[in-house]
Amino acid sequence: MQFRKNALKKLNSLDELDAPAQLARPHHWIVLVVVGLVVLGGAVWATLGALPRSVSAAGILTHQEGSFTLQSPVAGQVTGVFVNQGNTFPQDTALLTVQVGNRTEVIKPVTGGRVTAMLAKVGQVITTGTELAVIERIDEQTEGLVAVLYVPAGEAGLIRKDSAVDLAVQSAPSQEYGVLRGKVLNISQFAESRQQITDFLGDAQLGERFTAQGQPLKVVVKLLTAGTPSGYEWSTKAGPPYNVDSRTLVTGSVHLAPIKPVDWVVQ
Repeated sequence: MQFRKNALKKLNSLDELDAPAQLARPHHWIVLVVVGLVVLGGAVWATLGALPRSVSAAGILTHQEGSFTLQSPVAGQVTGVFVNQGNTFPQDTALLTVQVGNRTEVIKPVTGGRVTAMLAKVGQVITTGTELAVIERIDEQTEGLVAVLYVPAGEAGLIRKDSAVDLAVQSAPSQEYGVLRGKVLNISQFAESRQQITDFLGDAQLGERFTAQGQPLKVVVKLLTAGTPSGYEWSTKAGPPYNVDSRTLVTGSVHLAPIKPVDWVVQ
C-alpha cells in the first residue's frame, strides 16, 4: 500500500514532469565503457588476429624408397644365412642359400639395401613365397631419413608443401628430448590402400594399422639437419644423445596456415 501511495503521489506531482530522467548512474557508465572496449577489442582481434592450426597423423621414419619383403622363389630347406638384422649390403649380395633336392639355390635380392628383419633361420623348411627378410631400399643418393605420415584424406587437402612439421618420436620421449623438426617434402595425389602401404613398408601389420580409419594420403616429411648427436634438429637444444633409426613410429603434427577468427563466422 505504501508503494502505491508513493506512485500516485509522483503521478500527481506536475512540478517533476520537466525533470530529466536518470538512465544510468555514474558507476554504471564505467561498466558500459569497459564492455564497449571489450567488444571493440574482440572485433579488432577477430579481424586482424590469427588462430594456429595443425593436422595430426601417425607415421614412421624410413628412407624415401621404402622397404620390401624378400620372398623365397623356391621350396626347400635353408642351409645358410649370411646377413643379420641391421646389416647393409650392395646389389647382387647372396643373403641365403636353400637346399632344393640335390642342388643349392642362392637367394639374392634385386637391389641392395639394409636388413631390418631377418625372418629365415638355418634349418627352416620353406615353401615358394615364404617371407625370408624385410629389406629397406637405400639409395646412395638419398640424404638421410624421412618421415612418412599417413594423413586422413579429409584433412590432407589442407597441407601444403614446405609446411613445418613437429614429430614425436616413439624412441625419444618428447617430455625429455622434445620433438623432431621437419617440413613437408611432397603429398600424394591419391589415397593409399592397405596393400600399397604394405608393399611400401614391407609390413602387413603397418598397412593395416595406417588404414584403420580409412585410406589415407601419404605425406613425406624431410627431416631438418643440425649438429646434434642424432644429426637432426629438435625442439630442445640437443635432442636425444643417440641416433634415431628407421622403422621407428612417429606422430606428426603438420602446421597449417593460420586462420582469422572472423573466418569461422563467415564459414
